[in-house]
Amino acid sequence: MSILVDNEAGVLARVIGLFSGRGYNIDSLTVTEVDIEDHVSRITIVTTGTPMVIEQIKAQLERLVPIHSVVDLTVAGRSLERELALVKVSGTGEKRVEALRLSDAFRARVVDATNDSFVFELTGAPDKINAFVRLMEGLGLVEVSRTGVAAISRGAEGMAH
Repeated sequence: MSILVDNEAGVLARVIGLFSGRGYNIDSLTVTEVDIEDHVSRITIVTTGTPMVIEQIKAQLERLVPIHSVVDLTVAGRSLERELALVKVSGTGEKRVEALRLSDAFRARVVDATNDSFVFELTGAPDKINAFVRLMEGLGLVEVSRTGVAAISRGAEGMAH
């Protein structure tokens, strides 16, 4: 779900309160200002539920005053989803070589290296990042930090605000 809101104190708390107050789970949440002059921010929320529940969430969000528009990107047509992850892997010998080989296949970039560890930077769809993390588990995965999903619809049309 993509939501355009006024960038003001308390808006995010109200949106999250709508979810938590009704028992809806948020799998991923990203927020950033997208229009500096008009002080408009974009909130991208990944959640799960039946089509009826998702429609109910959308309708309830649209009623919140500081919200300009709400789009369910899963029904609005094709959309792009991307995420950034930093993945720390510790290992030596063959495991280190294999981690580097796999990072190349996934187009992950080494952003930090020591004699016994790497930190990889990886961007892409959440499924790609999940697959990379699963492969690193057997090669010395230490830690993962992810940004959450950023999403946008395809085509010439934008969200109205």
